[in-house]
Amino acid sequence: MDQRYSIQEFIKATEQQDKGEGLFELETPRFLEVNLEGQVWAGSMISYRGQVKFKREGILEHGIGKMFKKALTGEGTALMKASGSGKLYLADQGKKISILNLQGESLYVNGNDLLAFEETIDWDIKLMKRIAGIISGGLFNVKLKGTGMVAITSHYEPLTLMVEPGNPVYTDPNATVAWSGNLSPEFVTDISLKTFFGRGSGESIQMKFEGHGFVVVQPFEEVYYSQQS
Repeated sequence: MDQRYSIQEFIKATEQQDKGEGLFELETPRFLEVNLEGQVWAGSMISYRGQVKFKREGILEHGIGKMFKKALTGEGTALMKASGSGKLYLADQGKKISILNLQGESLYVNGNDLLAFEETIDWDIKLMKRIAGIISGGLFNVKLKGTGMVAITSHYEPLTLMVEPGNPVYTDPNATVAWSGNLSPEFVTDISLKTFFGRGSGESIQMKFEGHGFVVVQPFEEVYYSQQS
């Protein structure tokens, strides 16, 4: 495909367009437009316009249990309250964006994969307990529950696997994006799978999902945990 344009052709091909889709609108598969009239939780902002005020989430605002962190890296995940009237443009490392409309359901999302959510959604930070000698701290996830929209990200197209009683699903933690709120995964190891699971970390750790629900994975391994030194 020819990517050579005149200035006017380039503007026409890439200009932002209002699609009338409401609060959350996908400008492209990798750009989320937030048509703000009120307040929203947002991260990884690229641009904005209008009368908008931003307040970064403080770790003590909701108590120590609601610290937003990047798992085990020591870096704080950007999470802002945006309030006012205007447009926000959010993106995260070119990852694909999916908009989920929760209707009373609950959902766990990896902290690295949460882009934005409505203020009507209740949230809390959950830390999966570490396995001594294998995981150096644990895995931070965000539990979301209520009615409203949530924008999550994934490297490339996500795949949803259904979990059924008696038929557990095992996933690579580095490739696990989200799962239904009724599931409580556990970490398991299988040394015989070391060369298949967790190639990015050199470990054989898997997440085991049992019960009835779903888990979302991506065809990419992000580093959420590290080996104990």
